[in-house]
Amino acid sequence: MTTTSPTPTDEPPGPAAPPPTPAKRSALRPLVLRLHFYAGLFVAPFLLIAATTGLLYAASFQAEKIVYAHELTVPAVGDRKLPISEQVAAAREAHPEGSVSAVRPSPEADATTRVLLSGVEGVDPDHTLAVFVDPYTAKVRGSLEQYGSTGALPLRTWIDEFHRDLHLGETGRLYSEFAASWLWVIAGGGLVLWFSRRRARRKLRGTSGRRRTLGLHGTVGAWAAAGFVFLSATGLTWSTYAGANIEDLRVALDQTTPSVSAAVAGGGEHAGHGAAAGAGGDAAHGVGLDKVLAAARSKGLGDPVEIVPPADASSGYVVKQVQRSWPEKQDSVAVDPATGEVTEVLRFADYPVLAKLSRWGIDLHTGSLFGLANQIALMLLALALILLIVWGYRMWWQRGRGSAFGRPIPRGAWQQIPPQLFVPLLAAVAVLGYFVPLLGIPLVAFVAVDVVLGEIAHRRGRRTY
Repeated sequence: MTTTSPTPTDEPPGPAAPPPTPAKRSALRPLVLRLHFYAGLFVAPFLLIAATTGLLYAASFQAEKIVYAHELTVPAVGDRKLPISEQVAAAREAHPEGSVSAVRPSPEADATTRVLLSGVEGVDPDHTLAVFVDPYTAKVRGSLEQYGSTGALPLRTWIDEFHRDLHLGETGRLYSEFAASWLWVIAGGGLVLWFSRRRARRKLRGTSGRRRTLGLHGTVGAWAAAGFVFLSATGLTWSTYAGANIEDLRVALDQTTPSVSAAVAGGGEHAGHGAAAGAGGDAAHGVGLDKVLAAARSKGLGDPVEIVPPADASSGYVVKQVQRSWPEKQDSVAVDPATGEVTEVLRFADYPVLAKLSRWGIDLHTGSLFGLANQIALMLLALALILLIVWGYRMWWQRGRGSAFGRPIPRGAWQQIPPQLFVPLLAAVAVLGYFVPLLGIPLVAFVAVDVVLGEIAHRRGRRTY
């Protein structure tokens, strides 16, 4: 093969030949980079709050045991605990206000019994007053406001509400839903960017400056991404708007969480007789708490359990297991207050698949499922997210010159995407935006502002970012 020298020319050399047409995956990278940058920039403050309060909440389980040790624990002085009815009577003598809404018998040798009172003046209507009773002596060891099915006491309740809604009520819940809606997008985009980099550029050893910050940001983000996606998905299940859509979907698929029926068969004849004995707001309806608990034990309901008295004359007792740690105990039974017979049994094993997954997901998200190990993992995830946010802002600063942040990622990345990929991508984003409104609405707003700024820049004849 022969070669010839290029013909000399006086014209300056033209621009370098464009690289080969990128693959579809490569074409997406500029768009993902722009989305990751802007989403991280604007969502990061909300994520920082969620991560910090989430870290505190994960630690609050152990802190609660220390702060409220006097109310929660007693010396184990024997193997015979007093009847539940005597313990409730002692609690009512010390606190005659309100009415008994539930009783949680001592689940362990050194644990107190909780008698939960509703309708107590000065207690939030959504909360109960928990009266802690020594199961061996029936001595009342104190009372504290309690919230939720996990029995959160004031410290954990305050942190929980701060994490969920910043103590701003329903309006404040939008912050946490906004953060959860975007966390998985940012985590997924970060993974795409990290693994699309050449392997040699992912190394930390021997690097410094912005490259080292990028290496730390990418490495930690890649390891923690699966955890972030999980937290995002489970957090959305009980959010205001996305959570409602998820609930509608579960209803349509017949995958809602079932509950045992407390209705007493045969009308209100027996129930009325039993309820008459419960006047005065205590829990002694019909056969009483001790026989009801024994009936539940006969169906295999082990500790910890919660006994809920009849709601009215046509209802029976409900006894349900309340263990959220693995293996979960969520079986429940209904008991006729007049006869003490179990009228219905509901096993957790019989829950629909999505109901089980929802229960496990929520308990893993809140740190209940695997106890201390679960809580440590959540704290590490929260710490990782805090560090990633700090590193992200630091990288932006390091891109700049002197004492200024660097330029944002330029627009126009979507133009590099082939139509056969862009159209289905747009359809998928539209569907996601519909079901996750606090992802879809901000995204539409961002695109609209971006288009307007781009049009203004075009008319002024200059490029903006």
